[in-house]
Amino acid sequence: MSQYLSPGVYVEEVSFRTGTIEGVSTSTAGFVGPTRYGPISGTPTVLTCLSDFVAIYGSIDPLVYADAGPTVHFLGQAVRAFYDNGGSLCYVSRTWNPGTGVASPPEVYGYAQASQVSSSSPPQTLTWSGRYPGSEGNVVLTISFTIGQNALFNTASGPTVRGVNDYDMVWISPVASPPTQAGTGGAFYCAESYLNTSTGGVGWSFRDANNNLHDISTFLPGAQEVRVFRANLQIAYPDGTQRTDFYPGLTFDPRSATSFAQTFAAQLNDSYYQLTRPIVFSFSDASATAGIEIADLMLAQATSSNGDPVTIPNMIQGTVPQPQYTEQLQDGQDGYWPTSPQYQGQEDPSNPLNKSGLYAFEDLSDISIVAAPGSTYNAEGSVPPFNYADAQETTNYVIAHCEKMLYRIAVLDSPNLEAISQVSAWRGQVDSTYAALYYPWIRIVDPVTDTEINLPPSGFVAGIYARNDNDEGVQKAPANEIVTDAIGFETMLNKGQQDVLNPQGVNCFRYFEGRGNRLWGARLATSDTEWPYVNLRRYMNYLKQSIDQGTQSLVFESNGPDLWASTAQMVTDFLSNEYANRRLLGATKAQAFFVRCDLTTMTQNDLDNGRLVCLIGVSLLRPAEFVIFRIGQFTASSTQT
Repeated sequence: MSQYLSPGVYVEEVSFRTGTIEGVSTSTAGFVGPTRYGPISGTPTVLTCLSDFVAIYGSIDPLVYADAGPTVHFLGQAVRAFYDNGGSLCYVSRTWNPGTGVASPPEVYGYAQASQVSSSSPPQTLTWSGRYPGSEGNVVLTISFTIGQNALFNTASGPTVRGVNDYDMVWISPVASPPTQAGTGGAFYCAESYLNTSTGGVGWSFRDANNNLHDISTFLPGAQEVRVFRANLQIAYPDGTQRTDFYPGLTFDPRSATSFAQTFAAQLNDSYYQLTRPIVFSFSDASATAGIEIADLMLAQATSSNGDPVTIPNMIQGTVPQPQYTEQLQDGQDGYWPTSPQYQGQEDPSNPLNKSGLYAFEDLSDISIVAAPGSTYNAEGSVPPFNYADAQETTNYVIAHCEKMLYRIAVLDSPNLEAISQVSAWRGQVDSTYAALYYPWIRIVDPVTDTEINLPPSGFVAGIYARNDNDEGVQKAPANEIVTDAIGFETMLNKGQQDVLNPQGVNCFRYFEGRGNRLWGARLATSDTEWPYVNLRRYMNYLKQSIDQGTQSLVFESNGPDLWASTAQMVTDFLSNEYANRRLLGATKAQAFFVRCDLTTMTQNDLDNGRLVCLIGVSLLRPAEFVIFRIGQFTASSTQT
C-alpha cells in the first residue's frame, strides 16, 4: 500500500477487472519411439514441421535393427502423417535399445566413427564421431581448403596484418620471385594477438610447430608473406533426401571460436546446435601447437581434382584445383528393437531433466496427445523381438502416463495383420477413459521407396485431432474426417464388421464410395458409460487444464468472500465464453453450466486447512453418432400427427 506522508494529490492506477482464464492448446502431440538419430535423453524440443524432425532425428528412411533387419520407420512416418493431416506442433522422445552390444569407452555401440593418426612423435589421433547413436550418423564429410592473399603490410608504427583473427592458422613463407610463382620454405604458424604497450594497439606474434613465439617485427613486408589458411566442411547424409549441411570458414586451433574443435564440441552452449550438429570432433593433443598438427594432418589427406599432390605452394600457385578430402563415418547402428522398458524410459536421480522415453514428456505442459507409433507392430508374431505381451505392456505404459498427467489422451494402435476377433481381444485388455483405440492400419504410398506400405493409425489420428480442433473446436468428435495420404486400409471393413467393433470402443477406418477414406469412430476404450466419447474426454481435459493454468494467481491469496467471488467470476467468464462459442449444451447459461464458490462448497475444516473449493458443473455436447430418420406413408386425406 502506498504511503502518504505529506499533503498533496495522489493519482494511483488500479484495476477493477477480475483475472481471466485463457483456453489452452489441445493439438500438441507427443510421439515416443525409435528414430535414425537424435538425443536419447533430455527434454525434447518442439517440432513445427517435418524438416525440424529430419534436422534433429534424421530421415524417415527405414531403420535397420540388429535383431530385426530393415523395418519401416514408423515414428518418422507418423510425424509426417501428423503434419499432413493438420498437425502443427509435436514433440518426439527417442527410444534407444543398445541390446548387449555396448562396448567399453571410448568406442560406444551405435555411434559412427572415423579417425586419422598423425606421423608426429608421439603420434596424435584426430577423431570424428556421431553426436548420437544411429545409422544417420554414417555421414560423409567433405573438407575443402582455402588460402588467402598476403595479409602482411607496413604501417607507420611497424608491420601488422589485416583480416587475421586470434588463433588463425597462417602460412608464412618468403615472397615468391617472380610474384606469380609459389614461394618456398614456408610453414604453418598460429597467429596470437597481444596488447602492444608501446603503441597502445594490438600486436601480433606467431607460434611455430616447436612452440616458439615469433613477434611480427621479425617478418618484413616485401620479404615475407602471411596467408590465412581455413577450411570448409560439407556434411552429406546417408539417405535419399539429398540433404547437406555446409560450414564455411572453419579454423584449426582448438582455442579459436570458429575451430573444428569448438564448432563440433561434445557439449555446445547453444541447445539448437547441440541437437542439429551431427558430429563431434576431437584431437588427442591439447597443447598450444595442436592447431598446426591438425592443419598438417588434414592437408596430408587432401587430393586435387587433377590428381596432383596438395601443398600450400601449389594452392598459392593455383595448380591444384578443388583441394579437399573426404571422410566416411562408419559403424553407426540403429540398435535393437525397442522394448517396453525403453518406451517407459528412465529418470536420472542426479539430473531431473535427463529423462528418457515417456518420462521425458512429464516436464512438458503443452502436450495433450500421446502415441507410440509402431510399438504394436507384428505383436501377434511368435518370434522375438515381436512380442504380444511386450507390446501390450508398452500400451499400458502410454495409458498410465496419460492418466498420471491428467490432461492427455492416449492414441492407441491396434497390432497390424489382426482379424476382427483378434482386435476385439486386444481391446478387451484395455479399459481407460484416457485412451482411444484405432483399427485397422492405414495404407499409403511410401515417399521413400515409392511402394505401398501399411502404417499405424496414431500419427494420422493425432493430425486429425489437431485439424478438428482448429476447424471446429475440441468439443466436436474427431470423426467423419478424411484421412490425408491414405490410399486404403490394411483391412477394408464393411458396416457389419464395424457393428461388432464399435460397441466395444474400437474406432474404425472405413472407405465410402464417393467420400473417400474416413475415420469413422470416436469412442474411448472404456467400460465407463459416463465417458463413452473421445471429445468428452478431450474437452474436459481442455476445461480442467485451462482453469488450472488460469487460476494459479489465486494461490496464497486471503481465503475469504472477496477471493471466492473473484474465483467464481473468473470461471463464470471463461465458461460464458465457451457457451457463446456453442461448446456447451443448453438453451441458457443456467442449463449449460453452474459455478459455486462460497460457504456451501467449503466447510470450516477446509478453511482451517487452507482449501478453497469451487464447484463447477458443465453440460457437454455428445456427438450425433446415430442419425435416425423415421419415414412413413400417409394418405392425402389423413391428418399428419
